[in-house]
Amino acid sequence: MFHICFCHVKKREGWATCVYFVLWLPTSTPSWFSALIKCLPIFCLWVFLLAHGIGFLGTHASARKILAGLIFSALGDAFLIWQEQGYFSHGLLMFAITHLLYSSAFGMKPLNLVAGLVIGGVSGLSYALLYPYLSGPFTYLVAVYIGIIGFMGWRAMAGVRLANDLWTWTQLSACLGAVLFMVSDLTIAVNKFCFPVPHSRTIIMATYYAAQMLIALSAVECQDAEASRKKG
Repeated sequence: MFHICFCHVKKREGWATCVYFVLWLPTSTPSWFSALIKCLPIFCLWVFLLAHGIGFLGTHASARKILAGLIFSALGDAFLIWQEQGYFSHGLLMFAITHLLYSSAFGMKPLNLVAGLVIGGVSGLSYALLYPYLSGPFTYLVAVYIGIIGFMGWRAMAGVRLANDLWTWTQLSACLGAVLFMVSDLTIAVNKFCFPVPHSRTIIMATYYAAQMLIALSAVECQDAEASRKKG
């Protein structure tokens, strides 16, 4: 079932992503049309989850939380269209809520402290890289945001226990999605606060859309994933 859903969501989000990259609307002239084009792949992921039916969402809390996260992601995308007009913090808040929803969807079992230590180290190094370039409220806002997305990454990674063969494709999808999300957001931060990253927009959006697709896919067969977490 996972592989069938992967093909469906890849097809739906794929054409919308192509529209974004083909049009490649300039970021210097933000508009509601550019916001719509940027959010279009996320809207497709809404449709993907809603297509499973209200009954599916009603009985699977993880799927509902991921759908809610995608809704807040679209709001964050829209705010970031106007980030140069002072809405960067608004976008940051929307994505922070997104990561909290995803963290809740992934759950707290198994705990997997090793994964937590790895993500904690990566998060600490990321903030150490950014800190000299931060000033004002961003000194604290970026720290909080890194902590939140790092927590999300930990919870996504915790479910993948390759050594004991205790994993599912949905858990692996969530893990890869979380890692790509972290890469995307770190690229945003370095490009905004530190120095220009070559081809930054391409890197940011490609990893972001892939991350969201993989996280949306992790909602598939989430009943089995929830049962596995409870056993863990």
